Amino acid sequence: MKLADRRLSALLPVLVAILAVAVGWGLSVGLSGYYVFLGISAVTAIIAVLGLGVVTGSAGIIALSQLTFAAIGAWVVAWMSLNEVPGGFAVWLLAGGIAGGLAGILIGLPALRLRGVNLAVVTLGFAAAFDVMLVQVQFPGSVDGISVTRPAAFSSDREYFFFAVIVLVVCALLVTWMQRSRLGSSWKAVAFSERGTAAVGQSVSLAKLSAFAVSAALGGISGGLIAGQVQLPFASSFTPIQSLALYILAVMSGAYLIDMAVFGGVLWVVVPELLKKWGVPQDWGFVIFGLLGIQALTSGSNLGEVIRGAFRKRSRRRLTATVPEAASTTALDVFAVPEAAAPFPADAPPVLEVRALGVQFGSLKANDDVSLRVAPRSIMGLIGPNGAGKSTFVDAVSGFLPRHTGQVLLDGEDITRLSPTARARRGLRRTFQQDRVPPQLTVEAYVRFVARKRLDRAELAEVLSFMGCPPPEEPLANVDVGTRRLVEVAAAVLAGPRVLILDEPAAGLSHEEHLQFGHRLTRIPSRFDTAIIIIEHDLDLVRSVCTEITVLDFGRVLAQGPSDRVLEDPAVIAAYMGDAETIQ
Repeated sequence: MKLADRRLSALLPVLVAILAVAVGWGLSVGLSGYYVFLGISAVTAIIAVLGLGVVTGSAGIIALSQLTFAAIGAWVVAWMSLNEVPGGFAVWLLAGGIAGGLAGILIGLPALRLRGVNLAVVTLGFAAAFDVMLVQVQFPGSVDGISVTRPAAFSSDREYFFFAVIVLVVCALLVTWMQRSRLGSSWKAVAFSERGTAAVGQSVSLAKLSAFAVSAALGGISGGLIAGQVQLPFASSFTPIQSLALYILAVMSGAYLIDMAVFGGVLWVVVPELLKKWGVPQDWGFVIFGLLGIQALTSGSNLGEVIRGAFRKRSRRRLTATVPEAASTTALDVFAVPEAAAPFPADAPPVLEVRALGVQFGSLKANDDVSLRVAPRSIMGLIGPNGAGKSTFVDAVSGFLPRHTGQVLLDGEDITRLSPTARARRGLRRTFQQDRVPPQLTVEAYVRFVARKRLDRAELAEVLSFMGCPPPEEPLANVDVGTRRLVEVAAAVLAGPRVLILDEPAAGLSHEEHLQFGHRLTRIPSRFDTAIIIIEHDLDLVRSVCTEITVLDFGRVLAQGPSDRVLEDPAVIAAYMGDAETIQ
């Protein structure tokens, strides 16, 4: 992507925001009074759906209490208006958003241990309980008929509609910037894989709670605007069934996309109005939203993805028709690889040392007294038949199996009791056999998220090219699984870890791609000062890249030492006999 294109991409949200404010002003002037009031309802719904786009669309958390957070925001605004708290409506609205965000954190705490249907029950139960309480308590001023005071400069419906549009634009801008930040990447990563998120040094708890907080804060702001719109808010505007319908609408529209959140909020108002016009009870709108939600959940897609996908296909056809095919050039030809660094002395302290590691599941010993030492800037192969305990060993060393015996030392420091997140931040990174690369991100966004540091764009593009990865701006949703594994490796390498454990990184690649990958792998230690442990069934790849090999069999170390000597060991050959791979 050219520099001009990048600047345009950065400025585009601001330009769209300015245009949106102008359109909002035009609508506030041009619409009739009834449609202005409906417009305010649409804006408040858009903000609430925008919040659901964060917690559900991005973070993948089922939250069925969005309008409960809106009720909290409305209650705070009504109370502050009744008590004439200094600062005016804007301050009250912000306070309502903060109150909603704090409530979101409290309700989000169960999300750290619960997920799926269980978490949905918790959030829906909270919505039902709060609804019962709200019916009894009522909103401040509602019993005495004391109205919520609107902003002095926006007291009429037309002016208040324009004020609501400004608030919406500010919220949308903030969400856009957060989605593009590391925090936004963490939401998408935790939705796709919590283990993958922890393995790159990102706190899973922080990702989940921040998504809940942002979503609930937007719900609180939405409710505060409703309080100013109706001026006498009642519990009937914030029922659990409405929260459920709003959630379904967010899923159906793909509300993690800003434009689709706008579309969803407009539908929230338009569908009941159309039913009213056709003489159909408005409650049937919930049925329509439910059917649309079922279609979205069963198809595994949403309206936003369908529309974006159609535009991408059209763009690709145009690009293919207008851009001539470039001459093929291998990535190795364009990557400036430095000379290999001077080898470390034989007595140099190991960068990673595992002492007497043991993992037991009931009576089964998955790992039994496993020890190894990894020298700086070296590549060690960890091999063995299927079921030998290799993946268990990696899970234990990287912190995902904390209940193990033995010690793990990184640069001489004992990290045995550290979490996977803390180990990753200390410089112990790993990849996975399964795909852990979130498809909602672009290649560049994922790499920067994993690297956890500032990256020069030229270096990023150079390393991606060297590893055979797509260009930085390519959406990962368009990349096949085998290539996504290469992106995962490239991202981990750019993080500059002390030790990188690659768990079958070449899975899904052709034999030729295996060889190219091995050639690239040998250049990584000296360039990035990284030691590598590679788990791989392709013994040709292991033989070509590894100087040391450790063989596991039935959870114990069968052989250990220089590659040639280990691969010629009769015990190793016997262990592989009958396995899918044989040593030749």
